[in-house]
Amino acid sequence: MIDNFNGRILLQPNEIPKNWINILPDLPSSMTPLINPMDGKPIPPEMAFAIFPKECVMQEFSLEPFIPIPKDLREIFARTYRPSPLHRALGLERDLGIEGDRIKIFYKNESCSPTGSHKPNTAITQAYYAKKEGTEELVTETGAGQWGSALAYGCNLYRLKCIVYMVRASFIQKPGRTILMRAFNAEVHASPSNLTESGNKFLQKDPKHPGSLGIAISEALEHSMRSDKARYSLGSVVNFVLLHQTIIGQEAKIQLAKVGIKKPDIIIGCMGGGSNFGGLMIPFMKDKLNGTTPDMEFIGVEPRACPSVCKGEYRWDFGDSSMKGPIVKMYTLGHTFVPSPIHAGGLRYHGMAPIISILYKNKFLNTVMHHQTEVINAGIQFARAEGILPAPETAHAIQETINQALKAKENNEKKVILFNFSGHGFFDLLAYKEFMAGNLKEFELPTNEIQRNLDSEEMPIIDETKF
Repeated sequence: MIDNFNGRILLQPNEIPKNWINILPDLPSSMTPLINPMDGKPIPPEMAFAIFPKECVMQEFSLEPFIPIPKDLREIFARTYRPSPLHRALGLERDLGIEGDRIKIFYKNESCSPTGSHKPNTAITQAYYAKKEGTEELVTETGAGQWGSALAYGCNLYRLKCIVYMVRASFIQKPGRTILMRAFNAEVHASPSNLTESGNKFLQKDPKHPGSLGIAISEALEHSMRSDKARYSLGSVVNFVLLHQTIIGQEAKIQLAKVGIKKPDIIIGCMGGGSNFGGLMIPFMKDKLNGTTPDMEFIGVEPRACPSVCKGEYRWDFGDSSMKGPIVKMYTLGHTFVPSPIHAGGLRYHGMAPIISILYKNKFLNTVMHHQTEVINAGIQFARAEGILPAPETAHAIQETINQALKAKENNEKKVILFNFSGHGFFDLLAYKEFMAGNLKEFELPTNEIQRNLDSEEMPIIDETKF
């Protein structure tokens, strides 16, 4: 169904994809294993079963190109918010002076979910598998609160207890997210907290510690290991999360085909841990990897305050600040990195998804970074042009979309640009208020400070010849 009046391209519930797309078999280099921090060896699936839901662990290691989406899950998606619409950004095009058909901008609108972002795609899935396996409690961390809200919603659907450790800076900035999580019956704690050994360690050093996703992960992992009826739930970075998000890109493919577009020229997404960018781009990237669409361009966008790919190193690192969780090979700023309290809390993670790290390392995608003032300004421009206020995270993708559209205009190029509108900004009004008042500051960590983190004696050294 195509609504020509406002540029929306809609799908019917029976058009929801029936499989997730697994890119692991197609990667240009082999996926690296998760490493046990206790012995430096790959974690066997049996050990991972004590951390994550079993089915998610099996998907993490699977080399099957397509993994079926259970019918029960597809019915829940159809009953609540999927398929999500694809919009032609006619208002933004007009605002940029690119009206016509030479440059087209489309955005996949994931803000239509019950919690306002793409995160329920994996949150509901993880809660579904946890319930089937007899788990009673899921524990997690959250940055800006999009993921925590989504998991709270998913757990509420399946009557599971939900515990969320929220990065303190965002806990203070975004009280609306805390209210939403608690409305879905979740227990929410500012991190670092005094409820865990990991949190206490940081609070003793600084009672007003702003927190980081690395610290919140440490607290959630520690909490989840207290009971064999609890499991840890993760909203980004790992393979199975990006797998669950591929429903986004698959729908976008179908929707573009309905208006005669075989492929976009440029695909853009913001990047924190990699879930929303990965979810949109993987179905298209699979085509590029097999040689079908060699000229398609992929751009991941980071904040200058936390540029894990743009300024980090590709190496082994802990996924959490207390060095309790698995060691991962990824682009990283170092697990001791504490980001500045920018308003894009969901992008303040020290590392990047291994899948995205491998693709970047092999030059199949590009990354850029932007300051938060230009990003928030782009968010306001988009709101005035399209009528939706984006989350600060999403506004990073919008800023780069604007840049790419203007570049194509200047060069008189014909382009189709697709980006992921990963979430709305109705819980992020403080960021826009601070911008309007002229109070937002730019944060960019000096290169020497990043290098100091990466040169720390706490950074793991893994001998890859042993596996």
